[in-house]
Amino acid sequence: MNKYLFFESINKRIMVTPLFIIHYSLFTSVAQNSLFVAQTSDSIIYRDLTDYGITFTTGNSVELLMSGQEKFDHLFADIRHARRTVNLEYFNFRNDSIASLLFDILREKRREGVIVRALFDGFGNDSNNQPLLKHHVKSLREDSIDIYEFDPIRFPWVNHIWPRDHRKIVVIDDSIAYTGGMNVADYYIKGTEQVGSWRDMHCRLTGPVVGQLQEIFAHIWKKATDEILSLPPAAHKAHQPHSAHQPHTSLVGIVNREPGTVYTHPLQGEGDSRLLGKNNAMRYFYVHAIDAAQDTLRIINPYFTLTPSIHKALKRAIKRGVTVDIMLSAKSDIPLTPDCCFYNAHKLMKRGARVWLYQPGFHHSKIMMVDGRFCTVGSANLDSRSMRFDYEENAVILDTAVTRQLNDMFCRDTLESVRLTPQTWDEFRTPWQKFRGWFAHLLRPFL
Repeated sequence: MNKYLFFESINKRIMVTPLFIIHYSLFTSVAQNSLFVAQTSDSIIYRDLTDYGITFTTGNSVELLMSGQEKFDHLFADIRHARRTVNLEYFNFRNDSIASLLFDILREKRREGVIVRALFDGFGNDSNNQPLLKHHVKSLREDSIDIYEFDPIRFPWVNHIWPRDHRKIVVIDDSIAYTGGMNVADYYIKGTEQVGSWRDMHCRLTGPVVGQLQEIFAHIWKKATDEILSLPPAAHKAHQPHSAHQPHTSLVGIVNREPGTVYTHPLQGEGDSRLLGKNNAMRYFYVHAIDAAQDTLRIINPYFTLTPSIHKALKRAIKRGVTVDIMLSAKSDIPLTPDCCFYNAHKLMKRGARVWLYQPGFHHSKIMMVDGRFCTVGSANLDSRSMRFDYEENAVILDTAVTRQLNDMFCRDTLESVRLTPQTWDEFRTPWQKFRGWFAHLLRPFL
């Protein structure tokens, strides 16, 4: 008998890698002809999230919407068919043509007797260059649309910095839900003069996950309005008590382990020390998902400032031989933060990551694909705000078909990207910009 026992992989090939080696002396009681089957990355993250307190349900479907046009076409069509309720939770509604069309549709649904509730974040609205003004909100309320601002920015201002509601959730008739990275703005279709086209990702969901997203909405709605919404039976059935250490972050887990079978559950809780880094559920997922990677890891995220734990996890993945692909936009919508993103990406490139700079416009998508087995789509940036403080929501999708769609998109986008190399780094960043990146990375806990 060899000194080491090797796991047998799912495809029945023996995987000779340190990840799958168990010292023989640890298993002296095991029969010498025993084999230990390797766990794939999707099985590992399934186990880790279950250990974290997630209960999974079955019978969901996921449709990826890879452009603003797709998202708003589907969303508006579903709202037009609403019969009972439309609940919307967004970081902001930009006061433009798309929001105007949305509100016109919502007014029409109110005349038909559909209950409409809408929530937007105070900081998200005020930081928007075309915000909803008080008379806009008043007009919507006069048309019987229940619209509220979450945590309005008021003097002395500083007490409203954290946490913000950064989620994007729509629930229609307790049967259809939308979630992802897009707010309500026409630049998702038209782009902007500053960055060109605006790329982003959204999901259309059906099944028990809808009731769970409704539960998430009801939770924040109560915080903003003091109104307790009655949840449909499916949401109560799917709900399980959450651990106390999972404050105000939601993970919706969707697992397709067998054809036609999808499991799902959101992860959400509320903590008292929200400014002390207690918002750890999203960080827990990202660190464990990266650590579970055995073959490939692909990330697109607009604000790649990284917390120390995620940065270390990426370095571990590169060190153990995982192919790590990172896509950032060459252009961005805000100052300083991109400098930190490029600095981090360059450091990881020198360790062996492949870094791609997307050229046509701003890639605002927040997605990650692991081993072609599972992926995540949602609202969370890879920055301290999303990982520590803000209310976020990501769909964690353990399904090879959905993951393949995102991988195919990633490969297409590399054709319109420049790969970062030592030569292209010097061409892309001036000495002053490199210094600015170094300085920005010192501020990453605040970016």
